[in-house]
Amino acid sequence: MQSSANQGIKKVVIAGGGTSGWVAAAALSKRLKGLVEVVLVESEEIGTIGVGESTIPPVQLFHNILGIDEQEFMRATDATFKLGISFENWGQIGDRYIHPFGTTGKGSFLTDFQHYYLHGQMLGVEASFGDYCYELQAAKAHKFGKSANSQISYAYHLDAGRYARFLRTFSESHGCRRIEGKIATVTQHQNGDIKSLLLASGEEVSGDLFIDCTGFRALLIEQTLQTGFVPWDHWLPCNKAVVVQTESAATIPPYTRAIAHDSGWQWKIPLQHRVGNGLVYAGDYLSDELAKQRLLDGLETPALFEPRFLSFQTGRRKKFWSKNCVALGLSSSFIEPLESTSIYLFMNGVVRLLRLFPFDGVRQALADEYNRQSISELEKIRDFIILHYHQTERTDSPFWNYCRTMQIPDSLAQRMELFRESAHAFQSGEEMFRLESWTHVMLGQRLQPKSYHQLVASLPEQELRQHLQNIRDTIGRAVEKLPSHRDFLRQYCPANDQ
Repeated sequence: MQSSANQGIKKVVIAGGGTSGWVAAAALSKRLKGLVEVVLVESEEIGTIGVGESTIPPVQLFHNILGIDEQEFMRATDATFKLGISFENWGQIGDRYIHPFGTTGKGSFLTDFQHYYLHGQMLGVEASFGDYCYELQAAKAHKFGKSANSQISYAYHLDAGRYARFLRTFSESHGCRRIEGKIATVTQHQNGDIKSLLLASGEEVSGDLFIDCTGFRALLIEQTLQTGFVPWDHWLPCNKAVVVQTESAATIPPYTRAIAHDSGWQWKIPLQHRVGNGLVYAGDYLSDELAKQRLLDGLETPALFEPRFLSFQTGRRKKFWSKNCVALGLSSSFIEPLESTSIYLFMNGVVRLLRLFPFDGVRQALADEYNRQSISELEKIRDFIILHYHQTERTDSPFWNYCRTMQIPDSLAQRMELFRESAHAFQSGEEMFRLESWTHVMLGQRLQPKSYHQLVASLPEQELRQHLQNIRDTIGRAVEKLPSHRDFLRQYCPANDQ
């Protein structure tokens, strides 16, 4: 496979704006400046989903690659810091645990920390796994702080609409050209490659490489190239959401809340001047009317507008890169918002494209490797999300009965069995979630190991007790010194008035 005219890639056309489109534009215009022309086509008439307001730590790396100033970005996007996710009612009604960022405890080269923790439990050490994580304890205390000398792992909560506008300004400052218009037709070369986008105005936008950021419509990758779709709704049955923004609350916790209900879950994402709220649910188990009422009943502050509904299907395209088109964002795949991976996935998708960029023209080997890496990464994230639904003891509703008893992918079943039998967790190549993430969620949702690595038993009991106590004490002293999250935001990055 090669670009239609056997030419190099001189012009990239991004179809669609929103967060994914402008993330792609920012990366390509900054890193390929002087090498490739970048054009983005979007229509003001077409709204964006715009609810991806919670991120994970690799977003910082993406910003560093582009040279984006953190304080400027946070002021522009009403952003707050995020140290993890609080999961409520997932294992059983009344349960709560936090999946934190950052490391937990201190293990050894041969033995991960959870084995020390489990041995301590057996000896009667009364502490939770989360007591050994600095970020988790800071989150519980609603504290945050950073300096040149401190190490704290964090992500952001942000206003997705403001973030897209921020990236648009950034992209245009690096040479990206925006064209306003609604795409009416996609034209193709004889070999099937995409030739151009015909706009409703009659304007034709041609290019060498096309990026599909048209959301669930997948106008290029699916409607035009008919790439095919692999559904995952038998593992991830939630297919709807109702969302609303509310006035700011009295506190700004440095974490997202994910509160399970009888047919899905609800999110609460605190920004500086408002709170993002959404109820995710399975349409087969809950009506739209009841979902909306449940969302409104769970609000802590007044709503800023009438709730709006979204529908989606979980799954992925059979290819993320087909011919001379690369799909990013919702046009390529959708898992669901539970672990805030959407923004990360299209950031990593465009970074992967930069690494494999087809300067000399599209080659099949490049596309194949891009697809292999993308699918491998996505399926590991998929398994992690399924874990939250499947590893539950809830029996209070048909939804949870289905999730608890459903057949799961062999790759996930093997991980769960490994942890259940021997407390081993792992992080493989092309995998975003660390072994500690798996451990926090499995323990938090009541997957209790039957045994653990006996190497830790060779440590004298008093030495182990002291080791565990030292970790807790060090974290306690560090958290005590931190300012409140709200105070740090006010000093570090107060939101711009917009």
